[in-house]
Amino acid sequence: MSVPLLDVDGLVVKYGGAVALDGVSLRLETGERVALIGPNGAGKTSLLSAISGLVRPAAGTVRIDGADVTRASPGRMVRLGVSMIPEGRQVFPSLTAEQNLLLGAFGRVARREPVTALLRYAIERGRIMERLDGVYELLPKLRELRERPAGRTSGGEQQMVAIGRALMADPRLLAIDELSLGLAPIVVQDLAVFLRKLNEERGVAILLVEQNAQLAFELCPRAYVLEAGQLRLEGPSAELQRNPLVQTAYLGGGLEVAEAR
Repeated sequence: MSVPLLDVDGLVVKYGGAVALDGVSLRLETGERVALIGPNGAGKTSLLSAISGLVRPAAGTVRIDGADVTRASPGRMVRLGVSMIPEGRQVFPSLTAEQNLLLGAFGRVARREPVTALLRYAIERGRIMERLDGVYELLPKLRELRERPAGRTSGGEQQMVAIGRALMADPRLLAIDELSLGLAPIVVQDLAVFLRKLNEERGVAILLVEQNAQLAFELCPRAYVLEAGQLRLEGPSAELQRNPLVQTAYLGGGLEVAEAR
């Protein structure tokens, strides 16, 4: 059996006395597309934050290629090939679209010592500009927006900036928090087509955290259902779509799947 790209085992995340994740386990193979759905407050963002090194789990392990990286810094996770697209895009509004993209590349070469990081950035500048050209080839609209402040672009354009910024780190795994949030359906559909192409042609694995279950099931062949900090269901998306509890909770307006096991 091959070692998965991402292996999360028994993960527990707490904020003070509040438990956000309670023994969550999931796997993602190299080049796979996997969705994680659930309502607000289910712990989806906490899971991505723990995987990305932004929060320290209280228990459990996170492994990349079989290596324990549970307490790795966000910078190390980026260097290992894990890039996160945060909920709400979180672009730097006063910086141009291109400056936002270049910051994504900086995360790949940065270390704790600022001077050393700047030297590495200067040394790697040629390769970084090649990656920038590659991002512009993948997302031609960004080339048109390169000199525009990111805060003066539309929500869909900002999401493209956020995706492009993550791609500048040359990821093997792209973790996306709420792709569809606040975007028009046609924009979401275009982004989904792009992500499928990125996965199928470039081999970038996708972990999609999404409230829009229909979008998640269409884009990802396999999915997990997270509720109240615990995994309730997992399996092929086609099977989950047919599950009456999932239909009621996520495809029909309800919220409770607590008895799904």
